[in-house]
Amino acid sequence: NTIEALLTPWLGEHIEWKQVVSVGVSPLFLMGFLMEWQVRKARGPGHHMWHQFEWKEIWANLNLGASYQVFEFIAHALVTGAAVMWFYEHRVFDVPVNAWTLLPVFVAVEFCYYWFHRTSHRVRWFWSAHVVHHSSEKMNMSTALRQSLLYSITGWWLFFMPLVILGVHPGVVFFLYACDLAYQFFIHTESVGKFHPWLEYWFDTPSNHRVHHGRNPRYIDKNYGGVLIVFDRWFGTYQEELAEEPVEYGIVRQIHSHTI
Repeated sequence: NTIEALLTPWLGEHIEWKQVVSVGVSPLFLMGFLMEWQVRKARGPGHHMWHQFEWKEIWANLNLGASYQVFEFIAHALVTGAAVMWFYEHRVFDVPVNAWTLLPVFVAVEFCYYWFHRTSHRVRWFWSAHVVHHSSEKMNMSTALRQSLLYSITGWWLFFMPLVILGVHPGVVFFLYACDLAYQFFIHTESVGKFHPWLEYWFDTPSNHRVHHGRNPRYIDKNYGGVLIVFDRWFGTYQEELAEEPVEYGIVRQIHSHTI
């Protein structure tokens, strides 16, 4: 298509759609963060604004996010792009993407993400990358940018290869995964309380995701979903945010550092 034709001379034959989309929606991320800042500021000091918006922390998050983007582009150009296309060349079917298949494919991407995310907490090899994201002791939208360079090494993309082997084009898989990740940026916040119970049941919301970042024993290793939270409910990893137990953010052994 036209967009792919424009990007190919700059990004090579195998375009890394996950990173392209992430960079493309960065202005929306900035707008979301500024809106979050204004909401917290308007609520006054009683809402602990200055505790959750620490500029050293935000600066570290931005640098980690930018470094992660660069390393992902490099890894895709050198290894991941060719490896993913090798899987696609050995696909079983050709899965079309249209109005009838788009939603099921997205749910399948979300399902793969659930298991990738769960494995990133339960297997040390993958936790070595994911721990960076959880090392923040704050919760604001910039925390979503706190990513590790090791993702390029640990092999996150392998969790999505079943869809590619099934016959979904890698560009579609990673584009939808990018949409999944973009949604998650906006749920890294304390500025929003709980939504209607129906939304809280089906979707990963700010409330549900705050639990995921908690180091409280009750909250550890819970709520792995990206956009949907139903897989957590079905596979026994769901935990509701409790009013009587505020979330304490970070990891079990806090590092108390802004060094990247």
